[in-house]
Amino acid sequence: MPSISRVRLILTLLCCLILLIVSCRSNPGTFRNIDYSINQGEFDRGVDSIIWGQQASPPLYPARNAVSLHLDLGLLKHYAGRYNDSSWDLQEAERLIAEAFTRSISGEMTSYILNDNVKEYPGEDYEDIYINIFNALNYYHNNDLEGAMVEIRKLTLSSGKLDMLSRKYEGSRLSVGNWVLAQLRLIGIEVNPNMPRGNPVNFSDSVLARYLGGLFYLGQGNMDSARIEFERIPAAFASNPRVYSNPIPRAVSDAQNVPQGMARLNVIAFTGLSPVKTEGRFDTFFPFFNNFPLHFVQLRLPILERRPSRINRLEVIVNGDIDGNRFELELLEDMGAVIEETFNARFGNMFLKTYVRVLLKYAAADIAATELENRHHPITAFMSALTARLGIAATEAADIRMSRFLPDRAYIGGINLEPGTYSVIINYYNGPRLIAGDEQRDIIVRANQLNLIQGVSLR
Repeated sequence: MPSISRVRLILTLLCCLILLIVSCRSNPGTFRNIDYSINQGEFDRGVDSIIWGQQASPPLYPARNAVSLHLDLGLLKHYAGRYNDSSWDLQEAERLIAEAFTRSISGEMTSYILNDNVKEYPGEDYEDIYINIFNALNYYHNNDLEGAMVEIRKLTLSSGKLDMLSRKYEGSRLSVGNWVLAQLRLIGIEVNPNMPRGNPVNFSDSVLARYLGGLFYLGQGNMDSARIEFERIPAAFASNPRVYSNPIPRAVSDAQNVPQGMARLNVIAFTGLSPVKTEGRFDTFFPFFNNFPLHFVQLRLPILERRPSRINRLEVIVNGDIDGNRFELELLEDMGAVIEETFNARFGNMFLKTYVRVLLKYAAADIAATELENRHHPITAFMSALTARLGIAATEAADIRMSRFLPDRAYIGGINLEPGTYSVIINYYNGPRLIAGDEQRDIIVRANQLNLIQGVSLR
């Protein structure tokens, strides 16, 4: 049975653990300068800020968050047009995510004792998918269409990432939170009904990946494979209704029907910033412990917070609109909705792990305080329980690591033109008000080739 000296030792170790946990966490507020830079479209400056932040102590991205570091660098370099550099970082992030699946269970076991922040961040499913999409665009912009197709095939081929995702979520149609609550009730534990529990997961395909795959196949002259990819788009809309509530863009069918002798100019643009994880704090009750201070507990779980974009309309102007070549882009994929949907797949596991971890910590504290009470030290027992409760709260922290700079929405459009050179501008609006505009660019539009330009405004 624990003595008073052993209780003091436990409390001392707990304080050390608190310092360890605090030292491993990044403050989201440190990203404000980077957020400001990308809001102004100064993506190179955002990259520099990350590099400078890594040279600080502690670094902006701790060592256990290398996936997010390379993902964010890769995305910002992509927006800045540094496609080779972007590919290196995105491939490094993909490699680290793949390694996470084969790593030993030691980190997982440690996370049950402390919290998820003590293990290396393994990345999210949606991050693993969008790595390949943006890397495919990197290859395309570097005139390597075959390299772009390699990235898309990682997603779309049988046994690719989308196929594996479909099978992974096949058994997750029911609410994972309800399942967790049911399992806790089986062992006699009632959970606060107001606790978050996630929603049924319903995402198994990416329209954005299918659309780009179709375009790239067209660019290679592989009409049959292009047709198959485009035909998968209506099925993806139908099978993922919470993600794809928007109509199928006309540009999907228009890209497949270019009049003889004409050339198609395709446009894709990304807007806004995707949701970010924040720490949600939820009160619950443990009435079965002997010591009153341990009856009250606060669980900390990651929740998603949307970052609303001011942009709700995009317009493309060709040749200064002299020939009436002005058209609007249509929403293809609400990437923020994809992120919210796939996040639910892991929520039940995070909820159960957090609940069990805190329960075990409280149980150990209750045993120690009860022993003090039995030794006729009621005040010391009370202070021990109270101190343990405060210490446990300090060691608990929601894992809010993620890529912060994925876009929120992907828009597409296009126009059929006579082959030739054109000036093109993409404007971003909030209703009638102009929010941002790309610099005018001169584009050579060729017949029987893929002509794809890209715009981005993360405002």
